[in-house]
Amino acid sequence: MGAMDELKEMSRGFRWGRRSIVPRSAEPFVEESYDEGFPTDWARTEAGVAARQTILNGAMLPLAKTQISLRVYGLDELRDVRGPVLFYSNHSSHLDATLIMSTLPDRFQRRTAVGAARDYFFDVWWRQAFTALVYGAFPIDRAKGGRTAIDKARELVADGWSIVVFPEGTRSTDGHMQRFRHGSSRLALELNVGLVPIAIVGAFQAMPKGTFWPREGRPVVTVRYGKALYPDPGETHQQLSLRMQQAVSQLFDEDRTSWWESLQHAEREETPSLLGPPGPTWRRTWEGSKPVPRRGRPKAWS
Repeated sequence: MGAMDELKEMSRGFRWGRRSIVPRSAEPFVEESYDEGFPTDWARTEAGVAARQTILNGAMLPLAKTQISLRVYGLDELRDVRGPVLFYSNHSSHLDATLIMSTLPDRFQRRTAVGAARDYFFDVWWRQAFTALVYGAFPIDRAKGGRTAIDKARELVADGWSIVVFPEGTRSTDGHMQRFRHGSSRLALELNVGLVPIAIVGAFQAMPKGTFWPREGRPVVTVRYGKALYPDPGETHQQLSLRMQQAVSQLFDEDRTSWWESLQHAEREETPSLLGPPGPTWRRTWEGSKPVPRRGRPKAWS
């Protein structure tokens, strides 16, 4: 596909705003039409990959580092991982996808795409183009169960692309992790690919849902990559989802304590839950908004 063909394909997906061009009085009489959606394959061409890496490494990551105190751990866990895989993470901020895509090693960054909510990221032309280009993203229609997105995910994995997914389905409103939906585990079982857990700690405190820029003071945000999981023979999608959730919880525990202590807690099945305390919304939000320490573990007398 030439550059002109790619430009034409991209332009077919543009919508020039949210407002319908059909008068309200005529809406009841408009025949339902099939929306093919915004095309995104152009963003995963060689030109798209080159542009994306330039934006991520030359603009997005440096900008993020001026606004937050970023820490990245566990990249050594990816050293022997062969793609394609599903990268999955807790989801509490619009920072999440940017931090994952900009901290992945080059061999993964070049061939990784993000599944993004169609109703938010693919609603107007400028956000469609930005999301597709910067994240190699494809739309997930949450209202229809994401069936079209699953087909696209299969296609990408078959072509050697890894995928970033957020099993919670939407951002947390109180900083605590929500129950994982089973779409990611079903896909991993169907395609027999590995899953790499990622814990993003502090993104809610830095830029919670409802805000559009990180808070002042360069809050600490940590990205922790964990050891890849692989489906076991005969494992159900419910069992795999629980293992996925446990892996992220263990990475959070490692961030609070240490690698060795988190292993001990996991062996004793004592890994702290990330679902948050029971009680009213204000208490859950207060607990989930506690600032992340800037260095090390807090002193015993603090």
